[in-house]
Amino acid sequence: MKARLSLLYFLQFGVWGCYLTCFGQFLGSGGIGGKIAWFYAAIGLVSIITPSLLGRLADRTGRPERLLCLCHLAASIVMFIMWRYGMTHPHLDFGVFYPLYLLFLALYMPTMALANTTTFGLLTQSGHNTVTSFPSIRIWGTVGFVAAMWFVNSAYWHDGSLGFSFSDNGAVGHLRFQYNAMQLLCSGIMGVLTAIYSFSLPSLKGSVDSTPNPSPARISLKESVRLMFAQREIAVFLVFVILSGVCLQISNGFVTPFITHFSGIAEYASSFASGNATMLFSLSQISEAVCILLVGLSLKWRGIRYVYAIGLLAWALRFLMLGVGNPGDGLWLLVGSMIVYGIAFNFITIAGHLYIQQVAPANMKGFAQGLMMFMSNGIGASFGTIAAGSIVNRWCHWQMVDVFGSAMPMRLFMGDWIYPWSIFATYAFIIMLLWLLFFRKKTIL
Repeated sequence: MKARLSLLYFLQFGVWGCYLTCFGQFLGSGGIGGKIAWFYAAIGLVSIITPSLLGRLADRTGRPERLLCLCHLAASIVMFIMWRYGMTHPHLDFGVFYPLYLLFLALYMPTMALANTTTFGLLTQSGHNTVTSFPSIRIWGTVGFVAAMWFVNSAYWHDGSLGFSFSDNGAVGHLRFQYNAMQLLCSGIMGVLTAIYSFSLPSLKGSVDSTPNPSPARISLKESVRLMFAQREIAVFLVFVILSGVCLQISNGFVTPFITHFSGIAEYASSFASGNATMLFSLSQISEAVCILLVGLSLKWRGIRYVYAIGLLAWALRFLMLGVGNPGDGLWLLVGSMIVYGIAFNFITIAGHLYIQQVAPANMKGFAQGLMMFMSNGIGASFGTIAAGSIVNRWCHWQMVDVFGSAMPMRLFMGDWIYPWSIFATYAFIIMLLWLLFFRKKTIL
């Protein structure tokens, strides 16, 4: 069962890994780079609605694995449409492309919570401990994400054949999937594979806790929310889930365009890092894979209060090192920012999912997972990322730049990046201090 669920996460996160971290560069190449924040905020906008509703439906039907299959299949169809539009329209129309992306996310984002609900249910059903078993399963999601990133970073399609390159120099460098709509095709194909595989998973018996309990169907949405916020500890936690949710989308949306912009600076134009931003970013996911194994042990040792605080401190360090790093003598700072990402992501997101799974009422596990997505990727990410985009656009702007060794100019996000990164670092540090002030209970899982 652990092996089967590990493959599920490998495919599940491969869908996202194909485009998420290099999507901003593609949007910039298509002429709508100034709207990057809106595309990453879209993850939050749709997470406000669909994950919690489908999580509630999973509680009622007791079949989250079937909903997972249907959502992936429908999302992949929309992704294929986006790919086709991107290939036939070099200059993207925001009014056309953005609604398509919203529809894709409305179908894809619930799969995050549904995959967790399915996994926790099948682990419980087969007699495994979720706290100790989940990290070693979830790590394969990171492996799938990294594998997808490496592929789109170097793969290109030219004259009817597939090739690979690690350089922007020459006639094919700008054709690599990290710069164009082919990243969307890869994502759509992975979505179909995930849908097929999800359909093959065993059915859950009874509720997601493997014990028959028809009560979720009789609990109203309002009552479900009230029950979740009835305990002060959970209520405070969910508020800080909102405040910390912005950090991940800031990272996903702006790190790759930031690294790539060094190609437009003569001193760094020929560096390996500036021409392989997606691959450099993948060090973050490798760090995530290594550090995920620390989550369960850390929660048992120090509890959610200190684990979450360490995660917020890691976000502050990541943003600070990005602000002062470069592909030259500051390369170690860029690499360091990727390494601390493992702590930042796992000690916030993974620890949070494990915590909410433990404290949620037995008949509301699916709803609780969806509610956390609503708070983090919903409210927090949507409004926070739009605000972050305004900060970035205050100092940075997209412009056509001649890149050393490239066959044609590239559209890059040039500007004084140190200012937005410093602001984001300060924000994460302040949230950490507030968390320690208001969340006092040292819950040990």
